[in-house]
Amino acid sequence: MPSQFVHCHLHTEYSLLDGHSRIPALIERARQLEMPAIAITDHGAMYGVVEFYLQAKEAGVKPIIGVEAYVATAASRTATRSWTATSRISSCWRRMRKATGTSSGSPRSPTSTAFTTSPASIARS
Repeated sequence: MPSQFVHCHLHTEYSLLDGHSRIPALIERARQLEMPAIAITDHGAMYGVVEFYLQAKEAGVKPIIGVEAYVATAASRTATRSWTATSRISSCWRRMRKATGTSSGSPRSPTSTAFTTSPASIARS
């Protein structure tokens, strides 16, 4: 019987400091457990998204693309809250890439507003 569990907060080797899991092993384990889907939510980076997406699709596991971001006030510029956003549509994925600086190669300021109009599913961690 296929599992009904979907891991929606998961860090890979691309999540600096706390990511340990390698994408091929994650996807293979999700396939073995017959999980219908699995998410990638690395810390402030989306460098592993393409590898994750392609391998999940190949294994028959629905890939959920996301990112964990830290939110700071304009006054303090110190991250005070952690948020996880997952993409349902491609325009949201583009906004996540913009917010993390993945599309331009340069980091965004902690006061970036790229998520404010996004149709993402956002949950406080």
